[in-house]
Amino acid sequence: MTIDVHFYDPSDHHGLAHDPFKAILAPRVIGWISTCNAQGQANLAPYSFFGAFSSNPKIIGFSSEGYKDTMRNIEETGEFTWNLTSRALADAMNRSAAPVTPNVNEFELAGLTQVPGRHVKAPRVGESPAALECKLLKILRLEALDGHTTHNWIAFGQVVGVHIRRDFIHNGLFDLKAAQPILRAGYRGDYATLGEMFEMIRPDA
Repeated sequence: MTIDVHFYDPSDHHGLAHDPFKAILAPRVIGWISTCNAQGQANLAPYSFFGAFSSNPKIIGFSSEGYKDTMRNIEETGEFTWNLTSRALADAMNRSAAPVTPNVNEFELAGLTQVPGRHVKAPRVGESPAALECKLLKILRLEALDGHTTHNWIAFGQVVGVHIRRDFIHNGLFDLKAAQPILRAGYRGDYATLGEMFEMIRPDA
């Protein structure tokens, strides 16, 4: 069977209306990262390149295109908190993405409740269905194939505390469908929710 395929080399133009890279790698859970600096000033910002990398120990990470306040705060304090972005919090999440100066508190800007952490100083979003407190493992500045350093940094953190709102726990399980996380999907302004879910058990389970 022959299937017609569009191919392009990333070093050349993609030949399409818009770069498809982010659309292909979608949907993506949003890294809604809260931090504070050494002086205790809180910061909250969303990052679309986010993922989990280990379940034992629990390790998550996110990438920042540009050295922003979030990455600077994590380097200063060695900690951060990830907050789940739900459909109900979509507008607040979007407001927290505003390009403001470091002295602006995005919790206040977005009308969110700033709740102190249990094991970290980085606060969490009180309205979020779930939050993960993390201690920094490593920050990496990415390099390209030709060896030059990019303007992209990745922070990896180990989860040291888990917060789950009790109204999202049903029959002993975290109710992801009720939480309705929003996901980054494709091009500028495109987001998605979970939609239809189905069960499929792995052969080795």
